Amino acid sequence: MARRSIAWVDGVWHEDAATASVSVLDHGLLYGDGVFEGIRFYAGAPFLLHAHLRRLRDSARCLRFEVPASDEELAELCAEAIERFGDGDGYLRLLVTRGRGQLGVSPHTCERPTMILIAAALQLYPAELYESGVDVVTSALRRAAPDSLPPQVKSLNYLTSVLAAAEARARGAHEALLLNAAGEICECTADNVFFVRDGLVSTPPVASGALDGITRGHVIGLLRADGIEVAERVAVLPDAWTADEAFLTGTGAEVVPIASIDGRALAAPGPLTRRAQQLFAQSLPAAAALNG
Repeated sequence: MARRSIAWVDGVWHEDAATASVSVLDHGLLYGDGVFEGIRFYAGAPFLLHAHLRRLRDSARCLRFEVPASDEELAELCAEAIERFGDGDGYLRLLVTRGRGQLGVSPHTCERPTMILIAAALQLYPAELYESGVDVVTSALRRAAPDSLPPQVKSLNYLTSVLAAAEARARGAHEALLLNAAGEICECTADNVFFVRDGLVSTPPVASGALDGITRGHVIGLLRADGIEVAERVAVLPDAWTADEAFLTGTGAEVVPIASIDGRALAAPGPLTRRAQQLFAQSLPAAAALNG
């Protein structure tokens, strides 16, 4: 029988993730000093695992530490987590923190990284929103400049996204759109965003502050292989407000249509959003695609 969540922390399995713990002196807890990846698994297989592990290593290297396990060891750990979880479909959260150290932001007191893996059920949005779409508002907050915290580092510091998500909820929306200091659209709180206008699909470039999302890249590849033009180009709010349709992509969200942006209605799901959903479902492991 499937459990809601299990966890592995530095070699120890916990059959209930709520009982797992780390030291109060772990710098991931104290300072957000760590990296993570969210990985979906379908039909018992981690989806796009190699791409996630590569980004995990890249993020850690940017923060000046190394992931203390090989890709082969991490793949074996993920496989064991899925087996222990007991359900073929779910979500893995793989975290590597700087580790336990002394108080103070300097990382030199942390002797070795802490590794954590969580397996859990995941449903970010109710099923009906994949048909009717989500409502999005523009957040008053701004993404940090790329020269302060590069968006390609998937770190444990998600405070901007947390506050923007709370803002969206307070305003009666499902998601928040984040801009950079120049007023360019970056992404949403945890998902990349795509716009469709006159048959052209576009998404903000990494240079604007968007995460180079794994699902984002996968969907771009699927659409282009299907003969659909996709461009990475700078977008500002009028581009969002005048789009014919729009959608979100993310590991947890998959492909979700947007019903409105700042109160302006869009086709949801529009034909190209629907095609992106279809192509994504077809790209999943066979059993998951049949269930999707």
